[in-house]
Amino acid sequence: MLKSENGLKTLRAEAYGRIVDLLNTQEVHPGQVVTQRELVERTNTSLAAVREAIPRLEAEGLIVTLRQRGLMFPNVDVAFIRNAYQLRVILELEAIANVPRNIQPSTIEDWEREHRDILRRLQEDATEELARKAQALDWGMHEQLIRSLGNDLIAEVYRVNAIKVRMAAQKRLLVTPLNAIRVMNEHLAILEALRRQKGEGAAAAMRKHIGNSMQLALGGEID
Repeated sequence: MLKSENGLKTLRAEAYGRIVDLLNTQEVHPGQVVTQRELVERTNTSLAAVREAIPRLEAEGLIVTLRQRGLMFPNVDVAFIRNAYQLRVILELEAIANVPRNIQPSTIEDWEREHRDILRRLQEDATEELARKAQALDWGMHEQLIRSLGNDLIAEVYRVNAIKVRMAAQKRLLVTPLNAIRVMNEHLAILEALRRQKGEGAAAAMRKHIGNSMQLALGGEID
């Protein structure tokens, strides 16, 4: 019996992970309604595993059960966007404040070097492939900043919120060379301040970076 229960937990985790992948890769979109059977087909898992994964997705605000209609990925409205980005600011400013004791200066220098290299290449030949590499560098740096806190609870909250941020950005923050250049420049402002041990400057640069992304996700423009 124990073996069976452990097997179901593993399948549930697999189904959950694959549904999250659908969100992260934009294979499903906010407001889309699906059935459990459709999720089984899309994730190549069992109906039992999908059913077991749904309560966790509901608790995290990543899916909504519609009575007699199926399941809906949440609509991205103004409140959804503001909530996600406000939480992001809180978590990432905490990480920035703790960088001096959690992250080696050599790591900051490596990040800065990687950003300058991608930025130079984007300015010379702005391709979609380079933009995707910049996006991966973007997401990776933010995640490492959070993980440097060594707090599993914060890391889990951030992971779920990052999915929501990507949902919010899905329609308006496309992966383009122009947007990648903006992000690389904003990251460099953060990293330069960190390298110089200017904590307030790094926090201000991070706040501006996240604020700009939120403004674009809301359909506005930035200076």
